[in-house]
Amino acid sequence: MLMMNNKIKAKEVQLTGLEGEDLGIMPTADALAMAQSHKADLVCTSLFSSPPPCKLVLRGMAKQEASQQKREERHRAGDVKVKEIRLTPYIEEHDYDTKKAQMQKLLQSGNAVQPVIRLQGKKEGEPARKLLEQLVADLAQAGRKETGIQISGKQVTVKLLPL
Repeated sequence: MLMMNNKIKAKEVQLTGLEGEDLGIMPTADALAMAQSHKADLVCTSLFSSPPPCKLVLRGMAKQEASQQKREERHRAGDVKVKEIRLTPYIEEHDYDTKKAQMQKLLQSGNAVQPVIRLQGKKEGEPARKLLEQLVADLAQAGRKETGIQISGKQVTVKLLPL
């Protein structure tokens, strides 16, 4: 909740200027007049102290900062979705490029990617590992490895996180 300008009901405020300088305690009306003269908003930073600390912020920037902070919190709080992409050890070059582009797009949109190569026989383990190493190297500008390349039973996998 962002308290600013005329919504601040306290009689006095502890004011901080545009450059972060302390302007002391003053009546709210004077602080609002100062904000108007500087073409700024008076923003209350905490409602739990008396007098409430307020600061001058360039007009429009307070709402922009609040929405950006909200977006960042949502981004941090939301768990990263892991998208699984299936490949084969002997994939054609065009198909490889398509899957790589798909994974790059997912990584850039903030999702984690887990390429999985299903194995048919014992001899496919090494080509599958090399394919994933190449894929990790090709996607280095969009994502980084969270886990090493894991060969387990019938599949080879690695988890990539967005940068």
